[in-house]
Amino acid sequence: MIVAEIHYTNLFKKQLRKLPAFITKQAINKENIFKDNPLHPSLRLHGLHGKYRGIWTISITGSYRIIFERQENGDILFLSIGSHDIYKYL
Repeated sequence: MIVAEIHYTNLFKKQLRKLPAFITKQAINKENIFKDNPLHPSLRLHGLHGKYRGIWTISITGSYRIIFERQENGDILFLSIGSHDIYKYL
């Protein structure tokens, strides 16, 4: 997987602003790792199944995730960020 460019939904931006500062810092770190090496083991990258097929997740911590989808042009769209309950916003 090659990361061409990362874009952010308004929902993602709103959720990011509400996170604790230490989680935001970790999320930025994980985004940088993802840009450099999208398959880095620390990301625990995996695709979702069922109605969320085509959606991927990156682990920030044991409880927090970034949810994204790949665009046809290779860009990445970060959809949502937060704890496990963020899946209900998809």
